[in-house]
Amino acid sequence: MTRLVRAQVHIFCTDRFVLPLPEGHRFPMLKYQLLRERVMAEGLGGTRPLAEPPAASDEEILRAHDRAYLERVVRGELSASQLKRIGFPWSPEMVERSRRSSGATLAACRRALEGGGVAVNLAGGTHHAFRDRGEGYCVFNDAAIAALGMQAEGRARRVVIVDCDVHQGNGTAAILAGDPSVFTFSIHGANNFPFQKETSDLDVELPDGTGDDVYLEALEAGLCHALSASQADLAIFLAGADPHEDDRLGRLSLTIEGLARRDRLVLGMLGDAGIPTAVAMAGGYGRRLEITVAIHLQTVRIAAAFNRG
Repeated sequence: MTRLVRAQVHIFCTDRFVLPLPEGHRFPMLKYQLLRERVMAEGLGGTRPLAEPPAASDEEILRAHDRAYLERVVRGELSASQLKRIGFPWSPEMVERSRRSSGATLAACRRALEGGGVAVNLAGGTHHAFRDRGEGYCVFNDAAIAALGMQAEGRARRVVIVDCDVHQGNGTAAILAGDPSVFTFSIHGANNFPFQKETSDLDVELPDGTGDDVYLEALEAGLCHALSASQADLAIFLAGADPHEDDRLGRLSLTIEGLARRDRLVLGMLGDAGIPTAVAMAGGYGRRLEITVAIHLQTVRIAAAFNRG
């Protein structure tokens, strides 16, 4: 009898660090716990408990963020307007969760590089955080922190960030502007938040209602350019669930199968190029939380199937 072996991938979780939110807040904090439970039920991370990463240190955060901003966050000295821009009330738990989410992307990058394959952060993708401010539910920019961290640790020389969240990675673009060693590629809705865009190394803007085939054709062309231009030895893939057709904040029209094709395309092209890859979940604001969780779970399944580490 043939024994079936389930594909597995190294996975990092941070959902124990919950950000307390007021009743009715539209950020889907519960999705991280539900995703971890589904991942564990399917054994995608193996038989051991999923790894809980250390928090990102001040030194790691300061590669991407200003010291004055970090100190205001830690001390709870952000102004009301700064907190409104972030979209979260300040609390010590907010600070710890933001550190842990960045720490998980750092850990996923290290694991991917050590194993030569794919590793996953079940959170992350906080790409709206700028060097000196946060916005759009993002306090610290985990992709920028991780890219610069892997370079500082001597693990990677050149990094490509493949941002498939439906919103432009404006903070990532701004932090890494003028840095030729990190290539930023964002494919996003042209008319969606942020309404004042930054300039990535490559921006692909799509009209409202874009569906699977047009999206995937644009993504493939963008990836070809990004991989050629970056010559990267590490990739960070932001696999947002929010391009889905039923996402409250999305405005694109990808199906669940279209998002699966997206993940296979990205991870397949990165795998063919021999580039170790860290995957972060990024955004997802579905009208039904279980659909958002199912899309993220699908990404983890596909990452496990492509894992070579």
